[in-house]
Amino acid sequence: MKKVREVQSDQYLSSSELKSRIRDIPDFPVPGILYRDITPLLSDSRSFRSTIHCLANQFRDLPIDLIGAAEARGFLFAAPLAIELNVGLIPIRKPGKLPWKTLSYSYELEYGSNELHIHADAIPKGAKVLLLDDLLATGGTMEACAQLVEKAGGTVAACAFVIELCGLGGREKLKDYDVVSLLQY
Repeated sequence: MKKVREVQSDQYLSSSELKSRIRDIPDFPVPGILYRDITPLLSDSRSFRSTIHCLANQFRDLPIDLIGAAEARGFLFAAPLAIELNVGLIPIRKPGKLPWKTLSYSYELEYGSNELHIHADAIPKGAKVLLLDDLLATGGTMEACAQLVEKAGGTVAACAFVIELCGLGGREKLKDYDVVSLLQY
């Protein structure tokens, strides 16, 4: 029988070590965009575990009922964080991906437009929702998520990100909410 490895606190990586696991890809998805690729961080279990640990430590004492995450990279961090914090997970998805009655919100991205949906009954009235995504750029996606949470009857406990691209106005767009990011560029 294979023995399960225990994780010691000294096994967690620092912010600078986590940052070294983010790959820069110029001109993706369109020319002029410098894409911060999280796949090297995700493919290394120690980096991924450290990221979830750092996020959990930020919110352990915050009264939250649910985590809401935007499709698709937000799901990668939100699911293990929801388990770690012992709360439920609300998927916030693109049109046509949820099988029940939905609420929607359209918004602009730095390189186009998009629309997000949430199940109309996903959030109990007054529930405190931590919103999580991999990246904060202009703030449009997270603003859409916050609008959907509030439209569904919940309150936004905070907005969390693994990466923040400073100087693109995202934090300012989310000025009505507490914003936490692990890594800043």
